[in-house]
Amino acid sequence: MAARMAKKTASIEEVLASIEAARDKVMADEVKSLTKLGIPKAMAYQMISSRFHQKVGNQEEAEPDPFESGNPTTSWEEIS
Repeated sequence: MAARMAKKTASIEEVLASIEAARDKVMADEVKSLTKLGIPKAMAYQMISSRFHQKVGNQEEAEPDPFESGNPTTSWEEIS
């Protein structure tokens, strides 16, 4: 007879905290890799944060990604 495993539930806050912790670790690893290549840490952090849509310090909202805007009328001419 197979033993029945107890089902553990997690709150939304626990799930979000886990996702944020994983994201922060990935970002830190990428910044570390870029600094090993000689890119200044501040620049590396800015590059990585823009990929993860994070604000850096007192930076205003980054320029919106035209492909993620949900605006189907954006054309290549408008982007370039």
